[in-house]
Amino acid sequence: MLDRPSSKSQSPLDRVFDRVKPTSAKSEFLKARNAEALYVKQLRKIARHIGDLVKGFNPLSHNDMMILQSALRRYGLAIEPWARSTAWRMITEVAARDKLAWGRVSAQMGFALKREIETAPTGQAMRQLLDDQVVLITSLPLEAAQRVHELTMAGISEGSRGGNIVEEIMRTGEVTKSRAVLIARTETARTASVLTQVRAVHVGSTHYTWSTVGDSDVRPDHKALNGGVFAWNEPPIADTRTGARANPGCIYNCRCIALPIIPDDDD
Repeated sequence: MLDRPSSKSQSPLDRVFDRVKPTSAKSEFLKARNAEALYVKQLRKIARHIGDLVKGFNPLSHNDMMILQSALRRYGLAIEPWARSTAWRMITEVAARDKLAWGRVSAQMGFALKREIETAPTGQAMRQLLDDQVVLITSLPLEAAQRVHELTMAGISEGSRGGNIVEEIMRTGEVTKSRAVLIARTETARTASVLTQVRAVHVGSTHYTWSTVGDSDVRPDHKALNGGVFAWNEPPIADTRTGARANPGCIYNCRCIALPIIPDDDD
């Protein structure tokens, strides 16, 4: 975290930190994340179908479990085109809202940023985000297949298929649903954060202010980061348990946002 410089003998970069942001800046960048609900809904469909598949097989039959694993793997391959289309819809919606947020904020701040924002190199970032999403979405049936395999092997090693193992196999759809929701929420936020960073860096921003949503669900680590100023290329520790570093929105279930600090036009 950076300390704010004193008002005396400030360099052009120092004066960046004294920029007074419009009060609506936070709400504008939060709006760019409203695509989350649809993405959650779409990924839940996969979990629901996986749950239906699992219910169609007998967990007490080793042969059925082998067929189920194969079916889940085939499903993972079959949904790739759908995954690409669904992910691209989320990414383009977030990108459009992020661009709109930038336009509104730049107009309120009196900066001539519109042309720079329109020419920001977001294309490469969006393509990488798309590839990441396809991998994550198609991993859902593959992880379910692996889960069924491990539970089946556990049942065999114990010499019988115990009630707990059968129950766990039947919970595969529920487990996948939780994983799908986590992916959708985390990746929508990460997409918004990455695109905000690309546009911010393009117009000369080197730092941002960490901002939480301010409710009771904010994790302690992020409450401590709230209001802190950090460099885009030097993320702070966002999880003290693991030591993981991340910018706002780029770690699991993070709803925080980065408020870009933009240099003065004459800096």
